[in-house]
Formats: sequence, structure tokens, C-alpha cells
Amino acid sequence: MANDPGITRETVEHLASLSRITLTDDETEMFTAQLGQILGAIAKVSEVAGEDVPATSHPVPLVNVMREDEVRDVLTQEQALKNAPESAEGKFQVTAILGEEQ
Repeated sequence: MANDPGITRETVEHLASLSRITLTDDETEMFTAQLGQILGAIAKVSEVAGEDVPATSHPVPLVNVMREDEVRDVLTQEQALKNAPESAEGKFQVTAILGEEQ
């Protein structure tokens, strides 16, 4: 794909300046070519995508797979805390990590 005439070295330098990015001469040339190729690819897709083709972000529809919530046997509070190194007031007790000494 040839470079898009709208992407010039000056365009890339301007974008780099707006982004506060310093580019070397080699990087500027590389990004000029790459951005031209990207715009060329977009133009090709735009040629094919007519008004009857809906915009999509995925080639196949995505569906969340959800199951119904079901009440099941769960651990009692006592069972959950049985093997805990420390517990207090029916909760796991852990060492503070926010600079508070214990």
C-alpha cells in the first residue's frame, strides 16, 4: 500500500509536537510510512463497506453467558473461619498494611 498523500512528514511532526513526543528523523519517516499504510487500509475497507453493511467491532456476535443464581450449600461462618490463623468477631483478622503497627 502506498503512502496516503495526506500523511506527510510535517503531519507526523505536528502530531508528535501535540503529543509532546520527540521523534528522531528515522522514527518520523517510519511513522509517516506506517500511518499512510493504516489510512490506506481504512480506505480499502471503506470502499467495501456500503450503507447496507452495519458497523461492528467483532466479526461474530458476542453474548454474555450467564447462569441463573441458585442457592446451594455454603460454608457456615464457623466452617469458613475454622482454619484461619486468626479471627475476631466472626471475621478473618489480618495484619494492617497501611503503616499501622500492631
